[in-house]
Amino acid sequence: MTISSNQLRQLIAETLKDADLYSGDAVELLMGTSAQESHLGSYIHQINGPALGIFQMEPATEEDIWNNYLRYKSSLSAVVKTVMTGNPNELAWNLKYAILMARIHYLRVKAGLPDSANVHAMALYWKQYYNTPLGRGTAKEFAKNYARYAADES
Repeated sequence: MTISSNQLRQLIAETLKDADLYSGDAVELLMGTSAQESHLGSYIHQINGPALGIFQMEPATEEDIWNNYLRYKSSLSAVVKTVMTGNPNELAWNLKYAILMARIHYLRVKAGLPDSANVHAMALYWKQYYNTPLGRGTAKEFAKNYARYAADES
């Protein structure tokens, strides 16, 4: 079962606005990332792997974000802490926390966000900066899953 794309899109937008991290391109990139990584919530724990949540972020990546980015961004880390509970495996079940961590992962990239009107550009950006060139996912899969899971339901 997947999360409603319209409801997730709304939650992503609201969460990013509250954190002053909003842009339409960021929302759609996160929608595409969730569509590719978990089929919009069908998986919250990677099969045979450590990744968690709708964005399938590995705990090592989460730790790296805290240690090497948020540690130096006190106002942003304070915003992230407002949505945290401190319980283990928060990425797996706390949607707002997972949204912020995925957005911050992309925020660390020096290249600007791709234009969300160009799904191919989003797919290439996801592949380069989220899945990485060594990851098993492909830009073609991202585009297919974006169309299948993240398309506007209206």
